[in-house]
Amino acid sequence: MAALLLRHVGRHCLRAHLSPQLCIRNAVPLGTTAKEEMERFWNKNIGSNRPMSPHITIYSWSLPMVMSICHRGTGIALSAGVSLFGLSALLVPGNFESHLELVKSLCLGPALIHTAKFALVFPLMYHTWNGIRHLEASKAPCIGDCITSPPVHHKRRMFLIRTLPENQL
Repeated sequence: MAALLLRHVGRHCLRAHLSPQLCIRNAVPLGTTAKEEMERFWNKNIGSNRPMSPHITIYSWSLPMVMSICHRGTGIALSAGVSLFGLSALLVPGNFESHLELVKSLCLGPALIHTAKFALVFPLMYHTWNGIRHLEASKAPCIGDCITSPPVHHKRRMFLIRTLPENQL
């Protein structure tokens, strides 16, 4: 029985090898081509006036979204500031005292000096306290929707209120 099956399969393969028309004649397309699918996709999107991809403007702004974006922004700003300060210490001639004397000689008003100090300290305080708040929130057990629950929003507001006075020190 096995010999008959082997002989039949061997003859079929030999016939297919000698006459490729038999194989081509029995071939059927398995599905649509990538080009056809792409054309169908683009025609559907053009017909429904869909944008290319969703943009941030389709989302409504919320406190968690703003705080997350600001946390990332202050982290990038702090990294860039520390790197630039280190490079300037290496490359700019003079020492810290000479640069401090230069700032004093400009006779800037106290309002401008306090504003500059606030602009330097606020990203550090915001990033630090927001990071601590995030770590505290992630270690707490979560039941239900932790992102939009009222206690979490209250903690975010308290964090923002706490960050501002510390910059005045």
